[in-house]
Amino acid sequence: METPALPRQIPIVHISGTHRQMGNQIGEARREQILHSIANAKQLIQDTYEELHLTWESAQIQSRKYIPFAQEAYPQYVEEMYGIAEGARVPFDDVAIVNAMEGVTMDALHLTKCTSMAVNQRHTANQHVLAAHNEDWLPEDEPDVFLVHASPRDEPPFLAMTYGALLPNIGMNAAGLCQCCDTVYPRDSRIGIPRVIVSRAVLGARSPSDAIRCTVIPHRAAGYNHLLVHESGELYNIEVSARQFALLYGEDGRLVHTNQYLHPTMLGIEDESDELISTRVRYYRALRLLRETSLHTVETLQTILRDHINYPDSICNHDSSNENRMDREKTITSLVMDLTERTMYASWGTPCQNPYYRYQVNA
Repeated sequence: METPALPRQIPIVHISGTHRQMGNQIGEARREQILHSIANAKQLIQDTYEELHLTWESAQIQSRKYIPFAQEAYPQYVEEMYGIAEGARVPFDDVAIVNAMEGVTMDALHLTKCTSMAVNQRHTANQHVLAAHNEDWLPEDEPDVFLVHASPRDEPPFLAMTYGALLPNIGMNAAGLCQCCDTVYPRDSRIGIPRVIVSRAVLGARSPSDAIRCTVIPHRAAGYNHLLVHESGELYNIEVSARQFALLYGEDGRLVHTNQYLHPTMLGIEDESDELISTRVRYYRALRLLRETSLHTVETLQTILRDHINYPDSICNHDSSNENRMDREKTITSLVMDLTERTMYASWGTPCQNPYYRYQVNA
């Protein structure tokens, strides 16, 4: 395992106004992290040329193909991307690549170690509704993690995680909705609305049905699993591909998801399932741990997120530096969200080595 880091708190950016203004504020406040994330993306494409046969210039051309679909469906979030580029003083095409990276690389970044879970008031000690997520991504992007507390003019305020030039998408809003995302790998991916923009739209939803409609909007490029939680205790996994989706309801008040499809319909279009063994092991491990505690708290979910069974492919994921450049990943942030209190507990880096700090969604 890595050497434990000194305790550190994830920085938070407060933004408000129009979508363009909010993007501009992110760009100005986090310019260093945005520049670093773009440099990381350029280096990744350079290092993987033998596998992808992709240059930065051709990646820019590819990313432009996704923008008209996003512009038609969600022009407000394209405006946020333009704002980020303006505020950070970087080319819009560079921001577009970061937000369409999974599509531009044709899902060759086979990153398969995110973990999401939720429990409703039937299974918590204080009758609160809780959700939790470990965000596993490229180790080089860990320094670029930050939180965004946004007060849009036309949407509910929200608190969400992001890194670098990426639009925020994993978090909770003042309407009592929470989203955790896990990358899945369908065979029907195409040029369309990038996954990140679809998931950004969910943060603007005011009800579970509105959120679900966002995840299955037509002309999407591919899909995530969207674990959606409402303050009422409604729990859903929406497994999405470019052309299909399936809804899994948390009938017993608990849900878990990792990076493989669960619904039989979606399993039929999963790409290279034999490469997804570790995510299945992690899914069952998280499900067992969730079921073994009858009444959960924020602390019990944090304990699950620190679990190391099946290390290094564990829930708490540590970088294995000898892996292929396209397969390296680690837990870069860990989140537990209390929908009832509208609070988020966030750890910067692996939660076994870094403390959680408390943040609040302000209406």
